[in-house]
Amino acid sequence: MRHKRHPRHLVGHLLSERHTVRPVMGHLVVALLMCLGTGLAYLGAFHAPQAHAHDLEVAVVGTSENNRLLAQAIKDEAGDAVDVTTVPDRAAARHQLMDRELVGAYVPSSKHPELLVAKADSSTSATAAEEIFTAVAAKQDDALQVTDLSRLADGDPDNQGLFFVLIALTIGSNAGAVAISAAGAALRVWTRAAIGITAALVLSVIGAVLAGPAFRVVDHNLAGVWAIAWLYAAGTMLVGIGLHTFLKRLTRLGLLVLFVMLNFTTSGGVLGPELQNGFFGALHAFWNGAGFVEGARSLLYFDSAGLGGRLLSLALWLVAGLLLAAAAAAAERRRNPAPPAASPTEANIEEEMGEAAAV
Repeated sequence: MRHKRHPRHLVGHLLSERHTVRPVMGHLVVALLMCLGTGLAYLGAFHAPQAHAHDLEVAVVGTSENNRLLAQAIKDEAGDAVDVTTVPDRAAARHQLMDRELVGAYVPSSKHPELLVAKADSSTSATAAEEIFTAVAAKQDDALQVTDLSRLADGDPDNQGLFFVLIALTIGSNAGAVAISAAGAALRVWTRAAIGITAALVLSVIGAVLAGPAFRVVDHNLAGVWAIAWLYAAGTMLVGIGLHTFLKRLTRLGLLVLFVMLNFTTSGGVLGPELQNGFFGALHAFWNGAGFVEGARSLLYFDSAGLGGRLLSLALWLVAGLLLAAAAAAAERRRNPAPPAASPTEANIEEEMGEAAAV
């Protein structure tokens, strides 16, 4: 016969479980917020890119009256999706494409109209321009010839390899920052920061090996890509170490927001800013993931056009990490002030008590 528990015992058991369930629910809420935030960020950034197309910088080659009228007609039909100009000749169009100022340049012809693109800049944006000018050529019963002026690495035909390297660097930096902060809680902030910068160096080497010898995503200028990777990983690591002092167990959520939700979505690795809404498109200008991806692309494919601005953004993120570390160091000093030095008398008493205990 089963022994019947006294109601007092049941109440006590429930009360004791409540203290265990509460932290479980707290962690569960964080996990649910991660799910909600990631879904909102990825769907908000990547959903229906054609509907969000805006200010695609394209040009019609030639400055004749007919070409100007064609440019205006394209603008009237596409609306805010494109920003159409005219350029004097094919050489000027090529120059602007390789300076990353244009997404596409249309060369009218009575026989074979041509669209010049640089897919290394953004494959998806080039595809969007191709769709626009395919329709333009079709109205003249012509087939459009597409010429890609850039040359992607053999190991990165879809121009997304650098994005995957970014993911690897970010996961390593975020996990490393949390591990260093949690396991090294007894260390000074600047000691943890030094460990983080060293770990970032190791991460950047791993990223360079994956991008270069392992998968041939990068087939030249590997040292430059490695340096950009280190700058990115060091900044990310320092931000994570600095935030941990203030966020504690919410650090993972904070890093997920900064370096996954807002970072991967705005890096340009999947969609260019021209195919995203204004919020994500604006973040692309200065977020550090875009600094790595677009900086590496500039170095590899566009003779460093625009590289200086991307390096500046990565350097500013590194500075932000250093400032966060300084703020964390000050906060930890306030929380845990150094104990006053013991007077000789107190020290002697403590020593004597220790010797007596040993005896």
